[in-house]
Amino acid sequence: MVPTPWLPSGMLQTVYCTLIGLRTDATTRVTYRRELLTLADGGTVSIDWHNEGSDRVALVVPGLGGSSYEYHVRALASRLALRGYTVAVMNHRGSGRTALTSPRLYNAYDTEDLASVVQHVAHPGVQLVALGYSLGANLLTKYLGECGAETPVLAGVAVCCPFDTAVAGRALDARGWLNDHVFQPNLIATIKRLVSRNLPMFRSATPPIDLDAVMRATRMSQIDTLVTAPAYGHKDCWAYYAAASSAPYVASVRRPLLALNTQDDPITPLEGVPLDEVRRNPHVAVALCAHGGHLGFFTGVRPRIWYLDHVADFLDAALAHSESKCAKE
Repeated sequence: MVPTPWLPSGMLQTVYCTLIGLRTDATTRVTYRRELLTLADGGTVSIDWHNEGSDRVALVVPGLGGSSYEYHVRALASRLALRGYTVAVMNHRGSGRTALTSPRLYNAYDTEDLASVVQHVAHPGVQLVALGYSLGANLLTKYLGECGAETPVLAGVAVCCPFDTAVAGRALDARGWLNDHVFQPNLIATIKRLVSRNLPMFRSATPPIDLDAVMRATRMSQIDTLVTAPAYGHKDCWAYYAAASSAPYVASVRRPLLALNTQDDPITPLEGVPLDEVRRNPHVAVALCAHGGHLGFFTGVRPRIWYLDHVADFLDAALAHSESKCAKE
């Protein structure tokens, strides 16, 4: 991949991806039908459907603070629809204008919500594939490792998966222009809006949450120590990040899984990619791009996302292989 000439670095690719998040053009103009799914604890996720009617369904799992409205998610949905897929985008609890109906928030650790959505969309006769971005990629990889061959998901794609969330957590927490002025302020503002709009619900959370400390927080590591870690019995954010890593689950993946990572990603560094585990598992492959930043992958003078057709080609091949195996059996 040759990067856009005026986006030559990972930082610029990442910043540009953030800046155009809600932009609409000819390649991202999609229409969704929303479905609400109530979960076992009373929480709610939404599923935004596009191009319904195909027996090939692509489930898309956005990252932290992401949703079906993001530019790269809509670009993927549009391209997969052109390739004959029905697209179902999972909006996490409280994300993508989904009402928060439980004090439990989504995170990189707990795959229960994803498993519920998978079972919901895996209708008889459906060929289901899944794609995750960043935190969503970590959830997807961990889920596939937890399930092994016992999942209706026939193939997966993980874009900018952190794998080792402790490595990613340190990268995101490090002082620097991108973190201090782009990522941290945007993520923190999203969490604080969610909390301020749902104060009565969060006041009833178990274990209790120090809401004043949450509203004073300036780093996601502080939010994770105050909210996410105690909810799952972890001492602090670093213990939570260690437990949330999908890297230990790579060896157990039994479905074709393609991971797309970049060598200049400032948020999910190459250090966290478990290359040795990938080499030992014939079901998993990692495509390492020299350029692309975090969720960027922009090429051309007029920036366009490079991987869309390549991802569709991989999914087509994986489904064809699955059909061939079923025919032989």
